[in-house]
Amino acid sequence: MKVTPWEVSGDIDYEKLIKEFGTEKITDKLLSRIKKHTGELHPYLRRKIVFSHRDLNWVLDEYEKGNKFFLYTGRSPSGPVHIGHLTTWMFTKWLQDKFDVDLWFQFPDEEKFLFKEKLTFEDTANYLKENMLDVIALGFNPKKTKFLIDTKHAGLMYKEACRIAKKITFSTVKAAFGFDNSYNIGQIFYTAMQAVPAILPSAMAGKNIPCLIPYAIDQDPHFRVARDALPKIGYYKPAAIHSVFLPPLTGPGGKMSSSEANAAVCTTDSPEEVRRKVMKYAFSGGRETVEEHRKKGGNPDVDVSYQWLTFFEENDTKLKKIYEDYKSGKMLTGELKQILVDKLNIFLANHQKEREKAVKKVDKYVLKL
Repeated sequence: MKVTPWEVSGDIDYEKLIKEFGTEKITDKLLSRIKKHTGELHPYLRRKIVFSHRDLNWVLDEYEKGNKFFLYTGRSPSGPVHIGHLTTWMFTKWLQDKFDVDLWFQFPDEEKFLFKEKLTFEDTANYLKENMLDVIALGFNPKKTKFLIDTKHAGLMYKEACRIAKKITFSTVKAAFGFDNSYNIGQIFYTAMQAVPAILPSAMAGKNIPCLIPYAIDQDPHFRVARDALPKIGYYKPAAIHSVFLPPLTGPGGKMSSSEANAAVCTTDSPEEVRRKVMKYAFSGGRETVEEHRKKGGNPDVDVSYQWLTFFEENDTKLKKIYEDYKSGKMLTGELKQILVDKLNIFLANHQKEREKAVKKVDKYVLKL
């Protein structure tokens, strides 16, 4: 198992990650507390897809006192958006809607430029335009959502980034990220820029405002460093809520990446392309033959099609029946894959319509200087 902000591989042990990273498991007691405010639990909370946190109880304490938190998440524009990216943002939108809070969405368009040798700023500019459409298509409230683009808003962010950077030593960065002397100085400084949105609304308002950051747990090292540095310059530690990874089609372990074309379903894929990828590449928990599968049943716990349905099938009863039918052998792998294909294509048909409409909405979201 390897889990860093830039690489995820192997069979992921989330219990082990909680211990290694020093986070807290989301308990049933905490779920009940969330439900008091939201009226219902998101499927990701019910199914432990969102499973870990830092200081979520404190954020709720502040919320109950009337000190409303804001949300912060983001996307580094370095390629097309795949459905794994969407899952975190869909949960973020649910939080925004249920708690009626602002969202600061960062597009750190310098990150992958610094970390990928062949990526140019021209590349990131093109991906930025496309990636923004996918975020807008999910329906975030434009009155409560602000897009922060690092190279565009650098003047607003740089002073705060310097204050943060002054409190982070090179030894801390090396320990957190595994850097050595071959890394460029932009890579070393970058985590200070990623920390800025967690305090920028507070800096602009002249008062401390709690921040909650939803992200997949591989990004946690950035925010461990930020949580250590920010109180040293007078700000709250940002709270965090972590999700598991949507596995690549070729699974069953690791994390989906758009750089592996056949392991990811992108938001712009056609229905035919979705079907081809799922039918041909989705890792199966089925048996070698139909006869053996009917007799012994499949293993939904490693079957990627089933794993993806836990993210995209909202109905718990339907999901349970699929699990039981596949495990008993009543449902074959091809039938399970077809259920996923249908579900994804219905979802993407709507997303792609909204994505087309989003072209005219970008200016409503980008923070005005």
